Amino acid sequence: MGLKLVPIIIAIFLQLSTSQNAIGPSPKVDPTWDSIDARPLPAWYDDGKIGIFIHWGVYSVPSYINAWFWWSWLNDGSQAHDDFMKKNFAPGFSYEEFGPMFTAEFYDPDQWADLFQKSGAKYVVLTSKHHDGYALWPSSHGFAWNSMAVGPKRDLLGDLEQAIRKTEMHFGIYYSLLEWYQPLYVEETANNFTTDLFPTLKSIPTLKEVITKYRPDVVWSDGEWYAPSSYWGALDFLAWLYNDSPVKDTVVTNDRWGSETRGVHGGFYNFDDRYNPGVLIPHKWENAMSLDKREWTHRREAVIEDFLTPEELIEQIVVTVSCGGNILINVGPTKEGTIQVIQQERLLQMGEWLDVNGDAIYNTTPWEFQNDTVNPNVWYTTSKTDSRIFAMTTSWPDTSILHMGAISASLTSRVEMLGYADVLQWVASPSNGGIDIFLPQMQRVRSKWAWTLVITPP
Repeated sequence: MGLKLVPIIIAIFLQLSTSQNAIGPSPKVDPTWDSIDARPLPAWYDDGKIGIFIHWGVYSVPSYINAWFWWSWLNDGSQAHDDFMKKNFAPGFSYEEFGPMFTAEFYDPDQWADLFQKSGAKYVVLTSKHHDGYALWPSSHGFAWNSMAVGPKRDLLGDLEQAIRKTEMHFGIYYSLLEWYQPLYVEETANNFTTDLFPTLKSIPTLKEVITKYRPDVVWSDGEWYAPSSYWGALDFLAWLYNDSPVKDTVVTNDRWGSETRGVHGGFYNFDDRYNPGVLIPHKWENAMSLDKREWTHRREAVIEDFLTPEELIEQIVVTVSCGGNILINVGPTKEGTIQVIQQERLLQMGEWLDVNGDAIYNTTPWEFQNDTVNPNVWYTTSKTDSRIFAMTTSWPDTSILHMGAISASLTSRVEMLGYADVLQWVASPSNGGIDIFLPQMQRVRSKWAWTLVITPP
């Protein structure tokens, strides 16, 4: 790509980064988009960079195709879903009957927390309620459709919240504003959202309940796309969240608050699932993606090729952070409460890489260049606390000489590699003003899958 950002874009981003790293109590927020959009993001979020997403619920029982199983079966006329049900379940079987089969008997939240901490993640976001309306906590608004009443007979959300609190990670929730077959919501979709009883009586009170009880530092909203933010009562809710909730000074939110808000309003921007543009976005954003290349939930039909390789995962992290984003990496546990071994392995490999290369990820900010001008495998960040420039290469050159066009000799006094003890030799490149760095023998470097050069300016 090799894009050099124009100064005005850099200035805008740096201004935003400074405001988002503000510390102390948040200023009072009014129920207007101008006021809500001006609220600084708490610094922990931009510093942390890496989060874990967890899609887990009743849809993990059929564990077939995706989390939209109920909707696809009943509304999309999906032949695959219909054939699956006819083959495996008796005639007349309903989605609600999957509820008691969501057992979670092997769910060990402390083991999950330990895995996520070893992965290098700084925050964890659990699906508290997906589009099917099933809550992973004993909600007083759930009409007995929750994990305490049906299935595990356990507060799955609360157990993970307590386990995460024992670590240094932040705890967060995903929450779907809609519920496909909740009677009030069905009625209001039919009347084109000209009434708002569902958000007023069900969706927003339930969201306030889970926030008040579990104090999440991330509120990851979803299910907003059919109706405008005015229908969902988003402005009043966000003003409450930022002014009066128990997490008002620490919480971050995304941009999914109405059909018109993605990439326009809210806290950090998601834009869309698996959004990773490869260029700097002049607003804090997040790449929400999954280890399963196709879907978010556990799928029994998945094959090994469906999962990201370590190289693919690390490249996603490198590109995302270089371009100013956070990355939220999803796992899909089984109905029994276990995380597939291949997904555990990927998270541990990520943690191994971050243990060596974390200086180039955490507490960094985008540099003048994101991608190198001549080497498409090299991506940059810079330290927030000093002048070091980090150049991460996702490919080791055959000649063991790494050429970078964005780094000039005048910008360089010292070159090192994370995971390698000695200083590296380098020379000015005669061709275009960049530099050539002489890499060590690969087996002497602790890092795998991608390598970080540390450039110290004069």
